Order: sequence, then structure tokens, then C-alpha cells
Amino acid sequence: MGIKRNILPLTLNKKKIIALSLLGLIVISASIGALRYMNGGKIALHNDKQKAEILIPTGASFDDVCTILDVVADYDKTKFNTLSAIMKYSEYIHAGRYEITNGMTIRSLIQLLRSGNQKPVNVTFNNVRTLPQLAGIASRHLEADSVELLAAMTDSALVTSLGYNKETFPVIFIPDTYQFMWNTSGEQWVKRMKHEYDKFWTDERKHKADSIGLTITEVSILASIVEEETNRKDEYPIIAGLYLNRLRKGMLLQACPTLKYSLGDFSLRRILAKDKNVESPYNTYKYLGLPPGPIRLPMSTTIDAVLNAADTEYLFMCAKPDGSGGHNFARTNAEHSRNAANYQKELNRRKIYR
Repeated sequence: MGIKRNILPLTLNKKKIIALSLLGLIVISASIGALRYMNGGKIALHNDKQKAEILIPTGASFDDVCTILDVVADYDKTKFNTLSAIMKYSEYIHAGRYEITNGMTIRSLIQLLRSGNQKPVNVTFNNVRTLPQLAGIASRHLEADSVELLAAMTDSALVTSLGYNKETFPVIFIPDTYQFMWNTSGEQWVKRMKHEYDKFWTDERKHKADSIGLTITEVSILASIVEEETNRKDEYPIIAGLYLNRLRKGMLLQACPTLKYSLGDFSLRRILAKDKNVESPYNTYKYLGLPPGPIRLPMSTTIDAVLNAADTEYLFMCAKPDGSGGHNFARTNAEHSRNAANYQKELNRRKIYR
């Protein structure tokens, strides 16, 4: 009788074990199926491309992302929606520029977008005179438009907080190629450029600025004039040395590019006597010293040319009449007058009166 009493509990335990085992197998199978589903499905880029970029704007919704993806690739939308819900992508939508590859799994795509691991963009600018011009160039590569960028670059509170005024502030934008995240805002753009400017001004460069008697801002202002004077880089150190000589002697710089800046016309090929009377703090024919700010955004090579200015006795310069773009340099006013007369004669011969 004792043996019979144990049969029923043993039978029930076996059934429980079998049931639990079956349940475990079902769970494992479901997990494997879910895992396969998670890893399955690939995207196919249009036109057999191997790579493509997508730009997700700030504030984009999940539907916006789907619309953007539809433009560049074919993919299982049901699977994308399901996996996005499982991975909670809608809670982690990051703006930016993303590079996707042909054949990547939908899961990998969602992981990429969810991570915010975007590809940076290169922003290159050179030969720039004004901040509006710079804003236009940068806006071609960034989410922020030229209006937002220019607003940040002319924001008096931001400019002042960085230690500048509206005249000197352009010095922080040194032409070069920089990497930015596509969704960089106007304020982020300004602060990043200030950071790059501070990196450029090493202790060695600061020491050189001190040795020639200029602040780092004044170096950039002078460099902007030097760069406008000629396209001959070999003349940069000479012109810089010439202007430093004039500053030390308390002479007017009398730099023609500052007149063009004052007149708002850099296309002028001939400076007239009346131009020298234009009322502007940038008119170095009327006011001693450097102008209040740069007249263009000088290249780093020009800034270095000023820091390494030639040790010269020149005080005057005049464009050569041969049209080479070079200059005749002089130590005395008499010598300079002869050079200027020859240049004016050539302009008359070529009928260039303005």
C-alpha cells in the first residue's frame, strides 16, 4: 500500500518536468526566432550604390526618418517598424549625417541611427572677405542656414562674451578645412571656431607677436592688409616688414586696400586722390595705426608671414607697371615717387582710370 501511494506524486512530477521542458523549448525557439528576426532583413540602396548618406534634421520624427530612408533605399518597412519599436528607436532619434551601406541589416541600421554615431562633414573656406560671405559658404555644408550662422557671428552678447567687438571678431575665423557635425548650430559653429583660433595661437606665435610689438588681434589685422596687397606670397614678409616700419615711425600706413574696404569696392583698379578723403576709421590715409578690424579673413600662412616679417628698411611700395602683380619697394619718398609715376603712366596708357 505504501508503494501505491507514491505512484501518483511521481507521475505528476514527471508531467510537470515534461511540461516545463516543453515550455522551455518553446521559449528558446521563440527567442531564437526573435533573434533571427532581429538580425534578418537587409537594405538595398537605390541605383546599386554601395554607400549613401542620409541627413536627419533636428526635431525629426520617426515618420520623417522613414521618409528620408525611402528616398535612398528599399527595405522591409514592417520589419523596420517592428524592430524600431522593440529597440525603442523613436525615443532616441538623433539629428545628423549618417553613412549607410548597401546590404547592411535593418538591425544594424537602427543601431547606427539610434547611437547618434554620425559622420562629420568637411567645411573648407578661403579667400573670404566678410562674415556674410563666410556664412554662405559654411551653410552649404551644415544644417544651419546662412541666416542662423550670420546671426551667431554678429550676436553682440556672444561676441562680447568671447572677448571681442564686432570689428575685431572676424579674426577668429582662420581659413582652412575643419570637420564639423552636420547638425552644428550657429552658436556651436562660433565657439568651435574660437577653439580652433586659440589652438592656432601657440605660445611660440604669441611670443613672436610680442617681439614685433603687436597683439595677436593686431597681427591678424595687419595680415589682412598684407594679403589684400598682393597675390605674391613671397612678398608677404617684405610688405609686413614695411608696414611694421611705418607703425614704429608713427607714419600713416597709407594702404590702398583699406581705402577699397572703406569705399566698399575691392574691384577698383585705380585709387584716386578723392578716395583718400573718404571718412572711415579704416582709411589709413587719414588715421594713424591699424584699422579697427581686419579687412578680410587672412590665411594662417599670411599671419605667419607677419610674425616672421622681413628685416627691411623699406617704407614705401608701389605696384610694378608690368602687370606681374609684384611691387617695387623703396626706402625714400623720392624713390617711391618715381615708381608711382611710372605706374600711373602705365595705367594711363592702358586707359585704366578707375
